[in-house]
Amino acid sequence: MNDPAEFVRSIIDQLRAEVPGDAVIAASGGIDSTTAAVLTERALGSRAHAIFVDTGLLRAGEVDRVGEFFRASRLSFAIARAEDRFLGALRGVRDPEEKRRRVGAAFIRLFEEEATKFGTDRLVQGTIAPDWIESGGALRDTIKTHHNVGGVPSDSRLILVEPLRDLYKDEVRAVARHLGIPEPDRQPFPGPGLAVRVNGEVTPDRVRRARVANAIVETEIERAVAAGEIPRPWQYFAVLLDAPTVGVLGDNRVHGDAVSVRVVESIDAMTAKAVALPSPVLQHISERITRELSGQVVRVLYDVTDKPPGTIEWE
Repeated sequence: MNDPAEFVRSIIDQLRAEVPGDAVIAASGGIDSTTAAVLTERALGSRAHAIFVDTGLLRAGEVDRVGEFFRASRLSFAIARAEDRFLGALRGVRDPEEKRRRVGAAFIRLFEEEATKFGTDRLVQGTIAPDWIESGGALRDTIKTHHNVGGVPSDSRLILVEPLRDLYKDEVRAVARHLGIPEPDRQPFPGPGLAVRVNGEVTPDRVRRARVANAIVETEIERAVAAGEIPRPWQYFAVLLDAPTVGVLGDNRVHGDAVSVRVVESIDAMTAKAVALPSPVLQHISERITRELSGQVVRVLYDVTDKPPGTIEWE
């Protein structure tokens, strides 16, 4: 894509041709889905229905933050509360690929219900090129199944509309800037949410621990950026590991979880470089996580793996 303005004009024409009636939009609050939603609303007007799903797998304060962001983007939307549905679908599941498939299927089933309310069979998604490439498209091996690609059930009645399918993340951000969407460079957050930042089984308590650790990492990185200690990274988060470890609480031996902190730089999400954070920043993150999750998380690690050989998210 060379010209965002020309891309917007052509996609609006394409959406009007591809969607003869109403359409439901899977609006997650990320820059990809928001850009797709704004484009669809410009093309279809009141026939576009953006749905934000509260999966119970979101970061601290995510529902309020996304609501503010959508309103700033002048995007009308509704919230679907579905925590029990998603946590139920993940009960007992440990395999990362199966998690992504279960989350994808839960999303599609929910959007099928929402689409029925509006008498449509069109679902607009913010799928971008890395999603389908990493999911095994273009004659490649599957690196990881993206929930919005490989997680779509084969018997779904929905027709997927993917206006950003051929773009990479940097190109989507350029389109978002052209559309006047606020914060086009904010860090990505995976569609399956904290389900892929909880290694092993996803339970409400393990999601809570991951949510607290993620909030601490985000707060401390943003504090360091504001203080001029580091430039703003592409992405920064915590992963709750499936690796019980020994710690000390007072004078007592305890068993608790380990958390891995991940901070990377990237342009298009296809490759990434691990960021070498200053030791004081890392130390403060570790102290806060082990203090605020005292007796629950007893060890904090720092991931220095580039992509490749690792992926950005652990699962």
